[in-house]
Amino acid sequence: MPGNNRIVLGVIGSDVHAVGNKILEMAFEEAGFKVINLGVMVSQEEFINAAIESDAAAILVSSLYGHGEMDCRGLREKCQEAGIGDILLYVGGNLVVGKRTFNEVEELFKKMGFDRVYPPGVLPEVAIQDLKKDLGL
Repeated sequence: MPGNNRIVLGVIGSDVHAVGNKILEMAFEEAGFKVINLGVMVSQEEFINAAIESDAAAILVSSLYGHGEMDCRGLREKCQEAGIGDILLYVGGNLVVGKRTFNEVEELFKKMGFDRVYPPGVLPEVAIQDLKKDLGL
C-alpha cells in the first residue's frame, strides 16, 4: 500500500477489553496497514508518543467500558501540543455512560476533535474504508 499506512491502535484508559483490539489489529493488517498495537489500558501520552515515534498517519482509539468520554477529552489538544495536531483521530466502541443516541455521542466526540466516531459493533471494514478514503490510499 503506497503512502503512509502506519496506524496506532489501542484501548484507552483503564479499559481492558483485549479481544476487539486484536480483531481490529488483524483486520487492519490484512487490509495492508502497518499496525502499532499498544494493547489495553493505554494513556493519551502513550498514543501520542507511539504516533510520533512511528510517524503514524492515524490514531485509532477504542473503549468499551463506557468511560471514553472522560478518557478521550483533550487528546486533540495534546496532539497539537506535541506537533501532530493534524493526525487523524478515530474512536469507537461503547464510549459514554448513560442513555444517549449515537448522533449525540458522535457530535460530542467530533467537538473533541475526532475525525471519525463509530458505535459499538461496527464492522472493521467500515473503518478500513474510511481510513483509506481519509488517507487517499
